[in-house]
Amino acid sequence: MSTEPETTEDAEPGTPGAESTPADGLRAGGPGAGGPGAGGPGAGGPGAGGGEADAGRAADTEGGDTGTGEAADTGSGDAGTGQGADAGSAEAGTGQAADAEGGDTGTGEAADTDSGDAGTPQVSAAEAELRAQQAERERIEQRKAEKKAPIASGTKLSGKAADLLAAVRAVESGEKPAATVFEMPPSSPRRSAPEPERGPRPVAPEPLSAPAGPSPEAVEAVRRVLGEGGAPEVLAQQAAAVLGEDADEQLRADPWQLLRIAGVRPEQADGFARALLGAECGPDDERRGRAVTGWLLEQAALAGHTVLEMPALLAALAQRGVPEPDSAVQDAIAEGEALVFQDALEGEAGVPAPADGEGTEEDEERPVRVLVGLERYAMAEESLADGLARLVNSAPKQDGSAEEWERAASSAQGSTAELIRAVAGQGLVLHTGGEASLAEPAALLTAARSLGLRVWAATHGPIGRNRFAALLRRSGQAADAPARADEAPVDSPVATVSRLLAGLEGPGRDTDGALDLDLLVVLDAPQLDVETAALLTESLPDGARLVLAGDPAVLWSAGPGRVFADLLAARICPQVASRRPDPGPLGELVSGIGIGELNQVEAPGKEVVIVPVRDAGEAVHRTVQLVVDSVPRAIGVPAEETQVITPGHGGAVGTRALNAALKVRLNPGPGRFGGFDPGDRIVYSPAPGRALPGRVVTADAEGLHLSCEGETVVVPRERVEQSVRHGWALTAHQAVGSRWPAVVVVLPGDAAQALSRPWVYTAFGRADRHLSVVHGVEQALARAVAEVPAKPRTTRLPVLLAPQISGT
Repeated sequence: MSTEPETTEDAEPGTPGAESTPADGLRAGGPGAGGPGAGGPGAGGPGAGGGEADAGRAADTEGGDTGTGEAADTGSGDAGTGQGADAGSAEAGTGQAADAEGGDTGTGEAADTDSGDAGTPQVSAAEAELRAQQAERERIEQRKAEKKAPIASGTKLSGKAADLLAAVRAVESGEKPAATVFEMPPSSPRRSAPEPERGPRPVAPEPLSAPAGPSPEAVEAVRRVLGEGGAPEVLAQQAAAVLGEDADEQLRADPWQLLRIAGVRPEQADGFARALLGAECGPDDERRGRAVTGWLLEQAALAGHTVLEMPALLAALAQRGVPEPDSAVQDAIAEGEALVFQDALEGEAGVPAPADGEGTEEDEERPVRVLVGLERYAMAEESLADGLARLVNSAPKQDGSAEEWERAASSAQGSTAELIRAVAGQGLVLHTGGEASLAEPAALLTAARSLGLRVWAATHGPIGRNRFAALLRRSGQAADAPARADEAPVDSPVATVSRLLAGLEGPGRDTDGALDLDLLVVLDAPQLDVETAALLTESLPDGARLVLAGDPAVLWSAGPGRVFADLLAARICPQVASRRPDPGPLGELVSGIGIGELNQVEAPGKEVVIVPVRDAGEAVHRTVQLVVDSVPRAIGVPAEETQVITPGHGGAVGTRALNAALKVRLNPGPGRFGGFDPGDRIVYSPAPGRALPGRVVTADAEGLHLSCEGETVVVPRERVEQSVRHGWALTAHQAVGSRWPAVVVVLPGDAAQALSRPWVYTAFGRADRHLSVVHGVEQALARAVAEVPAKPRTTRLPVLLAPQISGT
């Protein structure tokens, strides 16, 4: 049976070679046993069991379920640049929708509470975050608009209606894929809202009232139109929210606007249009071509691209039955629904194209690639390039003399000293390294704070935030740098990126709306998508310093773009590579994977254990046995501190199956709160690309009450189904940015094609003390580590940054 491999551009197959193990499933050993040439069943040979995934079978991916007939493209994964977006790939059948790892997660039923909908409670952290980001995005778009130079360029339904409703609900719940052309999870629609109130140094954000939804009259009007077209009338609320108060008129005038609802596919919108338009409906309708063009660009963004090469887009349109793809693209550009760009081809991207009327005839004949993208991501990418240029080209604020900075650097050693010296004189610095390298940003923050700078760090998730806060506290104590009376404790200046931007954590904003700080260190930088990175750079005040730190070998962001990788390649600012290796057998194993080598490591303390399995049933059994019995007994790590990681959500050994089996053993119960019971381990996804591990506390009229790494979260009952999953087992994308004392990585035989070097590196690297690998992929692990790198993404950031190269 096929699993649902998570969609990660970097997701790669691979599991350590399997060794025979004692009955309790634990034996120390290195994955190298599964490397090429390793013989016998213990080395991951035929005895390891579990055949490879059949490429023709459906795969419910971590970032989005791929449709029938396609192999999974990895989750936050990058679809290839231009050509990488396989326009010819088979598409998912009607009614399949995305299982988004980082997005909304399905859980079955909505929370069953005693009373009805709870009025309008105070806005949640996720809501405030989305609103703050929307307000910041509007600021960016307003700035761009001022530029003079434009860019060139129902339950009782049956039949079709039931299929469409099932597809949309599946996308919203994260059970199936929205689209398979680019094989990526769909993102939830963003809702506009006013910018939160900001004070010079606010202690806490003002509570925000919920944005007004569509009026009942507008929803009822849309419901009538959907009924006439044979679409599920229960989609009326969502359609009215996406299209606005005149949604009914828009749908009558252009039925293909239905494609703007998450989960709706072109063939389903075609059926709706035929019912409304009758004989007037045809494949050559320009409205259809324009809508399908926008839909394909959205799917490309979900696959990690900020733009698509024109040939790839035209091929995808032809596959979707658009008779004149060129005209469809031109219509979308003319209507302002897409933007077109001409960039120098690879190899000449570092040389900007000459302006009109400039350059020689040879320059004018320089080959270019034509790119098409959605305005939303084009604006974000240009704003990001502008913000980065501002940091690179402006002198940082002189807090502390050169002598003081040099004194701080001299007191450090190795790459830590290099990092302090680089930050002393530059506004933008990149820092790379593994888990052990985090000591260097911690030392930097401690040194900068001793010089009087207002410093903050931001991480991808709350687990990473708490771990770095503890590290920073130890660093400050070691450096014996007492805080001034007006400063916060040394372990407090650490936030998550999302809550920093939302104003829920961090220093607050000054009177100009900029973050009130002098130095910001962003950890887990590979997880920054282009929109989040643009918001961060736009939020920094003049003279501030920005350090982007992270491990370039892990999976890339769930959202579009590859910001950290593009910056490393552009070389527009100082780069400091940490020389601190991760210690022990786990560090040795993961470091080898990072360079494409699956080594067998000595693990005298059972730091690495290989558990061979023959089939899916045995894989589930051995996983439960490891978590519940073997790891606690042999390693001393309790079940609540052990995390299971598997390549996908669906299938016989996906997160759903493993979570169901683990719940029976660890927290049995009827699931009386929409499938959940108090004490259940969960993962909450407040927005696409974010996953907060936590536990269920209780449920009431307000919704499901969760505890997520010390944060109290209340999920409204209507959002439980879309945003909460059980969390004993996660995908690698859900786990990125976090670490646990013990990790069990499950690699069933049919997940082989979902594996890649970044996926293996990320999954194996989540373990602090112990790693067990339930191995059923035979030699696929070694092949993935050696041969399957990250899939490229098509972005414009390198071209936009190219003019800055000469200035550095």
